[in-house]
Amino acid sequence: MTNQAHLFELEAGVTYLNGAAYAPMLKSAVAKGMDGMMMKAARPFTIHPQIHFEPAGRVQKQFARLINIDNPQRVAIITAVSYGMAVVARNLHRLPGISAKKHILLIQDEFPNNVYAFERVSQELSLHYKTVARPVEVANRGQLWNENILNSINHETAMIVIPHIHWIYGVRFDLAAVAERCKEVGALLIVDATQSVGAMAFDVKAIQPDAVICAGYKWLLGPYSVGLAYFGEFFDDGVPVEESWLNRADSDKFAQLINYQKAYRPFAQRYNAGEYSQFIQLPMLEESLNEILAWGVDNIQQYCKSITQKPLEALIGMGCSMEAEAYRGHHLFGISLPAGVDNASFTEKLLQNKIIISNRGVAIRVSPNVYNTEDDMWALVECLQR
Repeated sequence: MTNQAHLFELEAGVTYLNGAAYAPMLKSAVAKGMDGMMMKAARPFTIHPQIHFEPAGRVQKQFARLINIDNPQRVAIITAVSYGMAVVARNLHRLPGISAKKHILLIQDEFPNNVYAFERVSQELSLHYKTVARPVEVANRGQLWNENILNSINHETAMIVIPHIHWIYGVRFDLAAVAERCKEVGALLIVDATQSVGAMAFDVKAIQPDAVICAGYKWLLGPYSVGLAYFGEFFDDGVPVEESWLNRADSDKFAQLINYQKAYRPFAQRYNAGEYSQFIQLPMLEESLNEILAWGVDNIQQYCKSITQKPLEALIGMGCSMEAEAYRGHHLFGISLPAGVDNASFTEKLLQNKIIISNRGVAIRVSPNVYNTEDDMWALVECLQR
């Protein structure tokens, strides 16, 4: 795979290493968004009933391919990860044996969405949070953290909420092993795959999670305010967050909408967010997903590895530390700077040189993608050298 910067609407003269925060948009996706905006603005008479459903169906099929599931109707279109987590919280009471469960398992320094989402339901179900700490040991930290997570899942665990890739540190968690342990004890596995899907392989068939929830505006290269979620069999016949008319049976028959339906559309379609048709955002996301599928996520990972490997070795040689390669991806790195180098000051220095990363307090986060080059990474190294 070669550099794809020419396909993106990314301002010239900026070294953008912050795709884990907000991805730049593909030029073709922006054009699709403009088409959708003008359809609503100037040609609302062309918005026929099937426009509410057909683009969404195509996006669901694309996402199903991306995460390796056979049934696109298990994909819901959501507004944000918080919406997907709200669906999970709304249905936790349905877990068999929930009265005997004691805790929800989280990991240290989890993204706030995944903590706030379950505070209320924890009180309602008399559960508490149990957090698996990040090991203090630097050597083999990713391996130790994964082992500690597995050892923390027991018959008192109602569910574990865990990312595929940690949003700060870049640690990759062994979701297949976690899923196996969850099945042994009757716990749900809820995965926030925002920082992996679209940039690295994710296989629902191999992992068998209960839910996979993704924001659209990062590695899926989509616009803000649209995301995608997979909901497995546990959520069939569950309780949606809202009662959108679009999610009911026969909602595509506009002349019969006052024949009110009790039945929902099948599988995860009851969990689609209201107004999920999104005439502007969905065509943009569809275009981005098409491009990601054409590139191939394995090729994206390999490209990111090719442009980061030598610069990362140089950073380590200068006293930086990060997760070992065996327990991270090649697109997101949580880097601890050498002793005496302040994260905020260094981030500001980079900004003055038009190099964009994220300061996440406990580490700086560097997240390249196919619009970057090896020279972009060397520019960061050179700033640290000066």
